[in-house]
Parts: sequence; C-alpha cells; structure tokens
Amino acid sequence: MKNEQIKIPQATAKRLPLYYRFLENLHASGKQRVSSSELSEAVKVDSATIRRDFSYFGALGKKGYGYNVNYLLSFFRKTLDQDELTKVMLVGVGNLGTALLNYNFSKNNNTRIVRAFDVDKEKIGQTIGGVIVENLDNLENKIDPTVTVAILAVPATVAQKMAERLVDSGVKGILNFTPARISVPDHVRVHHIDLSVELQALVYFLKHYPL
Repeated sequence: MKNEQIKIPQATAKRLPLYYRFLENLHASGKQRVSSSELSEAVKVDSATIRRDFSYFGALGKKGYGYNVNYLLSFFRKTLDQDELTKVMLVGVGNLGTALLNYNFSKNNNTRIVRAFDVDKEKIGQTIGGVIVENLDNLENKIDPTVTVAILAVPATVAQKMAERLVDSGVKGILNFTPARISVPDHVRVHHIDLSVELQALVYFLKHYPL
C-alpha cells in the first residue's frame, strides 16, 4: 500500500519520525525486537497511543512478542520516504539560519539544505555548511524545481511577502521559524516553530503544573 493512500491523524503523523529515530538507535545497538512499553519509555509516549498509531498501518507486531525492529525500521523508512533525498532551501541566513546551515540535518541521512538565500551583501557568496549563500533578489531565477520545501528564517515583517514568493515559485511546504503567522493557499502546508512561544509555554507549565 502506498503511504499516500493511508489516511492517519496528523498527531500520529508527527510522531512517526520520533519512532523512526528510536528504531534506528535500536537497530544500531543490535536489538532485534522491542515492546510497546519499551518504546513508550524511550519516546515518552504512552504505550496505548503507540499501539493505536501502529494500528493504522495494519499488524506491525505480534501479541506476546512485540515488534521486530528490522521490520519496523524498514516499514517506517518507506513510509517516511527515507530512501529518497529531500532537498530543502533556506531563506534567511541570520544567526538561526547560519546555525541551521552548519547543522544541515547531519543526523538525518535523507534531508539536506541545498540552497540558501539572504539579502546581506557580506554573506552573499559565502559558503556555510557546504552551501553557497545566494542573493535573495535572484530567488525566482535560482530556484530548483526539485526543491519544494523551504525553511523561513527572515524578519517577521517580511515573512508574509517572502512566503508568497516561495509559493509562487512552487514551494509546497514551509517550516516557519518567524513569529509571524503566514497565510498560504490550501495546497501549501506550513509548520510554525516559534521558539519564544515554546519557551514561554515551558516556563508556564513549570510554574503551574509542577511534576
């Protein structure tokens, strides 16, 4: 069954990469099988949720045995398209963008930032993390049609305008690191990552919901 035919809840879809990373670690350690309780302890997701997540894909394990690590790893590799390289472009090479380029998903074999754009003349032409920073003014002419995912790390004041340029250039997915809540057409998916909001939420929970 092709993974696009499997309709699963978005919450489940967001947990799949977490499961996959842990399974990679298990495989590297030589472990052959794992129980839902062991998975639960490792990824901090309750075992009932894990079993429900896995159930969307059919019988992935056996009662009393657990899950075969190699089988699960192979299954989720195909489900998450880990056998194909996902090319990503970065728009905005400030402090955060520079850090992302230097990291460049070094622990993820199938995701790479391959293009980077900025307006800073001092940065244009530099090579950071193996990627040449290009002039943002030339985005439309330099964009690669095989790159349909973009990381947005620009000032919030220009985020919407930049998102519109990306969409017009064929981008289908945007990882938005700006505080702005950008609007895009229905065929484009945006994931917002606001570090300050996440930190404020963490502090709130620490104060009001102590462990």
